[in-house]
This record gives sequence, C-alpha cells and structure tokens, in this order.
Amino acid sequence: MLNLVVSFVMRLLFYRMPPASFTEDEVHTFERIYADAIFHEREIRYEGPYSKHRFCQYIAINKPVILHGSNDKEISEFETRRQTRYNGQYVEAVFGTKDGIWPLFYAVFDRSKLSGNFRNACFKVKGNRRYYFFSLTPETIAADPWTDGMIYFLPRQSFDSPSNSLVSFDEWISTTPVAPIAKLEVTSQDFPLKDKVARHRQNEPIVVSWLLYKLRIKRK
Repeated sequence: MLNLVVSFVMRLLFYRMPPASFTEDEVHTFERIYADAIFHEREIRYEGPYSKHRFCQYIAINKPVILHGSNDKEISEFETRRQTRYNGQYVEAVFGTKDGIWPLFYAVFDRSKLSGNFRNACFKVKGNRRYYFFSLTPETIAADPWTDGMIYFLPRQSFDSPSNSLVSFDEWISTTPVAPIAKLEVTSQDFPLKDKVARHRQNEPIVVSWLLYKLRIKRK
C-alpha cells in the first residue's frame, strides 16, 4: 500500500520515463558497440539507427559500470573532490549514477552559462521506477546553456550504491580515483528530457520547485 502511495506522489510531482525495454536488434547493436569500445579502450564511435540515450540506458542496466556526464571531453582519471551529497552531507568522492538518462543532463548543460542555481534529481522507487526533475533559472535558460559533452563509463567496483530505501536518489560515490573504461560524445539533442527542464526563481524554496514542476513543463 505504501509503495502505491509513494508511486502516486512521485508521478504527481515528477516526470517518469517509460520503463526501458529493448528489441533484439537493439541488444545486438549495443552489445557490439560496447564490446568494441572496451576491447580498444577508447572513445565509442557510435554508429547505428538507435538514439544514444537508448544506448546509455542499456549499458547502465546491463553492464557493471557507473555513468558520469561532463562538459570536459578529455578526462583520463576522475579524482575525488569535496562535494555535497543529495542530503547535504559533504564527502570527498567521485560521483556517478546507474541511470542512463540523468548523466546526459550533466554532459550537455554548460555550467559557464549558469546564473543563480540549478536543480535536478533522479529518484528511484523500489520496483525500478525512475522519476526525473530538472529546473533552471530564467536567466540561465535565456543564455542558451546547452553544449556538447561526454558520457564516461566507469568501473562499478569502487562505487558505493545508494540506500535501499523505498525512494532513493540514484547517486553512487567512489572515495578513490577512477579511470574511465570508455566514453561517448553527446550533444544536447541526445538529452531526451531537454523539453522537460522547468524554470524556477533563484531564491525559491526547493519544495515549491517540486510542487510546480509538472505545471511548469506543461505550460512550456
């Protein structure tokens, strides 16, 4: 019963992507592309009829990797640095996720265009239902804050998983440096939720941003 209530509230507030399922041809294509990249330890030369976000989703679900999105296309090793977790706790770590959509935002959002703050989240509800939230200030959106970036695939071994609670923030951390095993260049057109980015006032309480999120993206 609690699970149903929580799912209803999350669906009411945030955007839910349909559960990912893949055709036989998609699986064959994605496996071939990934195996070739791992074998050669290089940047993925993506060729195929399927979108890159579908590829990222497949790899996140089926391979022992963590995904990290960045504007920097030449990272050979991720070093730990002092950052804030979703709960406000400071940690010295490398951040990543097991989600295939969320890191695309970080890859193509140009932080140099940021005015004020930005807000985003990927929530995972037991049963593997995922809900997303993205919001920028009007000043940031007016600056056209989109660019090209890179998705890095990091080995899973050194990462600690999120809590196993009913609702968790899909944020994984490694307290040791991590070298990527492959990377994929992406553009803002590869981020499938670009039209689901809302606007919020800089000093607006986060709860207000959550409550108005779905209404704001509908108005767009």
